[in-house]
Amino acid sequence: MRRVLVTGASRGIGRAVATVFAENGDRVAVHYGRDADAAERTRARLPGTGHAVIAGDLGDPAAAQQVVETAIHALGGIDVLVNNAAVATSPATRHAVAEVDYAQWQQIWRQMTDVNLLGAVHVTYAVAKHLIDRGAPGSIVNIGSRGAFRGEPEFPAYAASKAALHAFGQSMAVALAPHGIAVSSVAPGFIGTERQEAKLASEAGDAVRAQSPFGRVGTPEEVAAAVRYLASSEAVWASGTVLDLNGASYLRT
Repeated sequence: MRRVLVTGASRGIGRAVATVFAENGDRVAVHYGRDADAAERTRARLPGTGHAVIAGDLGDPAAAQQVVETAIHALGGIDVLVNNAAVATSPATRHAVAEVDYAQWQQIWRQMTDVNLLGAVHVTYAVAKHLIDRGAPGSIVNIGSRGAFRGEPEFPAYAASKAALHAFGQSMAVALAPHGIAVSSVAPGFIGTERQEAKLASEAGDAVRAQSPFGRVGTPEEVAAAVRYLASSEAVWASGTVLDLNGASYLRT
């Protein structure tokens, strides 16, 4: 049994990740930023006992540290961290250069950078220090994005924050390997979460599905399966990797 902190686990990919660890017999801290009811629903669906729900705005460095400290107390320690929390792409966070004023541009860049990158940075630091102080091995998996490689012209801050998260993870893979801590990232393409249901059901849905030669989008469960593998002892030698999960919709060279 391992103790797992999953940030942004109230729904979507985070909920699927929390579920797959709980199904493996692990205890999970379900972190959320705003939606307490959704986070409680996630915990209620998890098999097993000893799970926790933890609130915190990861855009606030003090809150990020407190989330880790609360998870350590609730679970008795942390062995695995999954950095999933993010300010997502949406009509409210769209910031194409030609469409927003300078104040909007700054606000969205700061919001996405503070949560998507720095939130993960600060949580990683606190979990890594906890593992090092315990002299214990561990795993950290970051949820990045295909957008880090192909670009997101309507959401440049999102793409940049995810590219930086990939690079941060690789830096930490080198820094933490001497302590027995493996760090890796996954880069999903379009995933069919609850948040995307309306888009997939609209006229735009066919175009989204056509991005992949499989003719569909990915599922949260497929991302969760990859995260479970990367966090396993069998995947230590994959530390430093960025695993593409986009159904061949974008191929890196």
